[in-house]
Amino acid sequence: MNTFPDVKKKLGFGCMRLPMDGEKVDYAEFTKMVDEFMAQGFNYFDTARVYIGGQGETAIRDCVVKRYPRDSFILTDKLSDSLFNSEDEIRPLFEKQLESCGVDYFDFYLLHSQTKSIFEKYKKLHAYEHAFELKKEGKVKHVGFSFHDTADVLDEMLNEYPEIEVVQIQLNYIDFEDPAVQARLCYEVCRKHNKPVIVMEPVRGGSLAAFPEDITEVFHGLNPDASIASYALRWVGSLPNVKVILSGMSTMDQLTDNLKTFDKFEPLSEKETETIDKVVAMINSRMQNGCTACRYCMPCPAGVDIPRNFRIWNLYHMYGNYNAVKWDWEEGLDEDHKAKNCIKCGKCEKACPQKLSIRADLERVQADLDKKEFVIS
Repeated sequence: MNTFPDVKKKLGFGCMRLPMDGEKVDYAEFTKMVDEFMAQGFNYFDTARVYIGGQGETAIRDCVVKRYPRDSFILTDKLSDSLFNSEDEIRPLFEKQLESCGVDYFDFYLLHSQTKSIFEKYKKLHAYEHAFELKKEGKVKHVGFSFHDTADVLDEMLNEYPEIEVVQIQLNYIDFEDPAVQARLCYEVCRKHNKPVIVMEPVRGGSLAAFPEDITEVFHGLNPDASIASYALRWVGSLPNVKVILSGMSTMDQLTDNLKTFDKFEPLSEKETETIDKVVAMINSRMQNGCTACRYCMPCPAGVDIPRNFRIWNLYHMYGNYNAVKWDWEEGLDEDHKAKNCIKCGKCEKACPQKLSIRADLERVQADLDKKEFVIS
């Protein structure tokens, strides 16, 4: 297994979230953050052409590439599904990415956001073969992919393309045993295939950085001076095979806290691990129903995405934080698919193996999320 010795420390600077000035990346602030990141001995930057409308690449060019020697930093970019629809488009797209970033090679090039259906498209258009060819040409040092599907799909992909050197997966302590995310199972597949792991969403988009008072007190009982987010980062950093942990940092305070966590990284103690297990139990106990997302209830005659509504509702109560589901509820779930469209026909309840009171629960979903009762800044 390649240990990638050029990657100096575990924290990676994810450029999906950057300091903003209106609709534009705040170059002055990002430059300060880059300088502090590099000064502390960190060197891994992750971007993609689809991040911040293309600014994720150009900000790297202007704030990193133009200001530091090329061999002083590691740069990862990605081949995103939305940017090509034919094999002939892959090479020109890659060359544009090099140009936008101001480099003549990428240290890592990832086939982006792979699911079973996207993987089939990439195979059909020989995207993996093109990536491996770019490596032979020296324009890419390492080829991998980022992944958003089930463990069996991941296993299939790594069996089909054993040349893959690294896998990026969503991994954190709350998703580890979640049957919908399958984080633990995906992690175990990576270990089985001896592939180093790059972690995305270690703090679950900020959900594991702010909790209601009772959970906050549990963490502060360990160390009142340690941030809650630091425990999530140290949890993933304590796992074998984890090479890089990405964090999307948009403020200097976030960066400073993360640098403190990783500068002299300490794996979790037994007591800290037990405390996180306790927190996970506290969070899971707040689930409102036992939907397993089996989808036997679907399709709904009224168009309601029943499992999606229940997942958002459960997460809202689990974290006690509307901001944890704000995007999913307001942007990710179409109005036509929301709980309010239920016509109470009862077809779903006859099909549900968990015997859930789906019609009554959908009423509660809409009422709870309309109230936005829990808001933690």
